[in-house]
Amino acid sequence: MKRTKLLTMMAVLVMLFTAAREDKTTTVFIIGDSTAANKDISGGKQERGWGMALQCYFDDNIRVDNHAVNGRSSLSFINEGRWDKVLQLMKPGDYVIIQFGHNDEKPKADRHTDPGSTFDYNLAKFVRETREHGGIPVLMSCVVRRNWASPDPSEKKGEAVGGSIDDEALRNTTAAEKPLSSEGMVLTDTHGLYRVAPRDVASRMNVHFVDANQITHDLEQGLGVEGSKKLHMWFMPGQEPSVPNGRQDNTHYNVYGAHVVARLLADALCAEIPVLTKYRCDADITVDRLGRGDYMDLEQAVKAAQALPQAEKVIQILGGEWVKPQLPKKSGIRFVLREGASWKGKNES
Repeated sequence: MKRTKLLTMMAVLVMLFTAAREDKTTTVFIIGDSTAANKDISGGKQERGWGMALQCYFDDNIRVDNHAVNGRSSLSFINEGRWDKVLQLMKPGDYVIIQFGHNDEKPKADRHTDPGSTFDYNLAKFVRETREHGGIPVLMSCVVRRNWASPDPSEKKGEAVGGSIDDEALRNTTAAEKPLSSEGMVLTDTHGLYRVAPRDVASRMNVHFVDANQITHDLEQGLGVEGSKKLHMWFMPGQEPSVPNGRQDNTHYNVYGAHVVARLLADALCAEIPVLTKYRCDADITVDRLGRGDYMDLEQAVKAAQALPQAEKVIQILGGEWVKPQLPKKSGIRFVLREGASWKGKNES
């Protein structure tokens, strides 16, 4: 009997200790649209949201919980009960990244809001209710679309200010052997006041603000017309097996683009909120079976690391059990196991 009581007490202590440790983990919630959302990775699909990749750039003291969903605006996110779910999960000290705009621009009544009015009201609601639950709100402006102004002003590209293009419909398009439209040399804004409203609300309510619009504008402008295609779901026929007919999608990111943007936004978050800096991490390559990393297959990741020019390469692995590759001692590859990842048949951590 005494032994049973002792074991019970030990089990309770272990549970309390585990709970105490779990409480030290800070959650970063993301609410937003398809540019940040988790994606369907079945069949080798390559589309990713930047929020899907963000966990790769913070250590295990930070847990990214991505609630962004394709096609949602600030209005529909609230009306569908998605915001209530986040509030139920939130605990004091957690962060909420708030990024909308792409779909608030759309004319559909179930999505549309107006900057300076209903859009600002919804952003303020997210801020106010996050604070009421002890959380820390972070407003972000919407990321840019890859919209290079045509040299012919009479040519309609369907991406005028106000979001007349249907971003979600881009997944149903295919690419011709030649570009669908000519492009100029100026990256042109498509968001208008929807990119300004988050900054205004942040200023009025004294909220952390990250100018994701400016960050991604500088990124795409710096890469240029051709280089910026590499960030997006822009593939010619036969180039990518998951979209055999190709796609010319200037809104949504591919794996590479999502990681480039996530890395930049992680840096921006740390600059805005310095306490996060101690949790900031990075690796040359991340492997994750859930699609959050650069690769889902460890063997492919190792081959990619071997091709890197630097002498020392770091591959981080998120969760799961893996067969440890047999590598030469001078391979220069170092593995970092995270989220409980382990080597099959070994007790390594």
